Amino acid sequence: MLNEKEKLEQIINLGLEITKVKDVDILLERILTFARQFVNADAGSVYIKEDGKLKFNYTQNETLQKKLPLGKKLIYSTFSVPIDNKSISGYVADTGEMLNIPNGYKLTENVPYSFDKHFDEISNYRTQSLLTFPLKTNRGNVIGVLQMINAQDNAGNVIPFAKEDEPFIMHFANNAAIAIERALMTRDIILRMIKMSELHDPKETGAHANRVASYAVEIYENWASRRGISQEEIEKNKDTLRMAAMLHDVGKVAISDVILKKPAKLNLDEVEIIKMHTYLGSRLFADQHSDFDKSAFLVVLNHHERWDGKGYPGHINPMTGNPISGYEDKNGKAQGKKGEEIPTFGRFVAIADVYDALSCRRVYKEAWDETKVLETLKEEAGKHFDPEMIESFFSILDVIRTIAKRYPDE
Repeated sequence: MLNEKEKLEQIINLGLEITKVKDVDILLERILTFARQFVNADAGSVYIKEDGKLKFNYTQNETLQKKLPLGKKLIYSTFSVPIDNKSISGYVADTGEMLNIPNGYKLTENVPYSFDKHFDEISNYRTQSLLTFPLKTNRGNVIGVLQMINAQDNAGNVIPFAKEDEPFIMHFANNAAIAIERALMTRDIILRMIKMSELHDPKETGAHANRVASYAVEIYENWASRRGISQEEIEKNKDTLRMAAMLHDVGKVAISDVILKKPAKLNLDEVEIIKMHTYLGSRLFADQHSDFDKSAFLVVLNHHERWDGKGYPGHINPMTGNPISGYEDKNGKAQGKKGEEIPTFGRFVAIADVYDALSCRRVYKEAWDETKVLETLKEEAGKHFDPEMIESFFSILDVIRTIAKRYPDE
């Protein structure tokens, strides 16, 4: 059992850890994990305020997770909760007050909120103690809600959340809110860059970018776990990969919309111009001052390379667009990178980008049937795609499908 000083030190250290995370989705997952660990909660959820409602973003549940096969993740639906006094999370967002409830099924009659038993009923889970607190910025604005479920003692028995932990968790919540606000600003900047691309290319939308980035992160996490990569390294790479993957096609801002919006089939010269978006986009990240810059450079430059070496732009100097000496083909063009010559992040995004492109409707095509999409990806293992990464993709197909629902095209 930690004393007050040790708890304060732990909370301060956790606050420092979350400041290192830049992507908002990765950050929310990390905040939820750290908060649960501090209060020894079996489960928890995080909501973010969006369009005047609370959007359910992430959930974790150790009891339900243990029932799943190794490597599988909990599947959950995204939904919104009104900010009012009718629900526990809505009340906390509305009032800015923390709620520490010993038993959700035994609320006193004088409270305005109620406990929603729906999740327990469909999951065969029993919620008892709840600790729900606002994510409040320095200006006093509530930007979300963090909810801990079922505190446990050392024997695993469900107990009420300790009153003496409330000041510490509120301190953590305040730091978390600041980190979330900063990460949301970063996400907004990235989405604005994507909107610039969208002015030229209608298929480059924020939803597409979010899906591709989320797919790539999930494929990476499964692949890395299979390879025995440390959890610390995985978490670090998830953060940079997600942001970098969102910008995979940012180079299209340099391509004329006469070509990108052409209603007819492109001629060979126009196809070659389109291919330039890879190295033109990578130039935005040529001055590398962070892991994100390095990751974005590699993703933007390499996400159209193929495992069999038939992709593009190949072995080039991205600043000039010319082939690297010794890597010219018989026509004087750059040879494509193949196999493990292609940086790993580029290989993840290649799978994610093609899957999304085939699965979604575009102005020039209808969405493919899922069976046809999956057959195509299987057939392209060892040709277009890294076969080991395709294996990871299919092992998390249930998660991939939920991501598509999470970020629908408008």
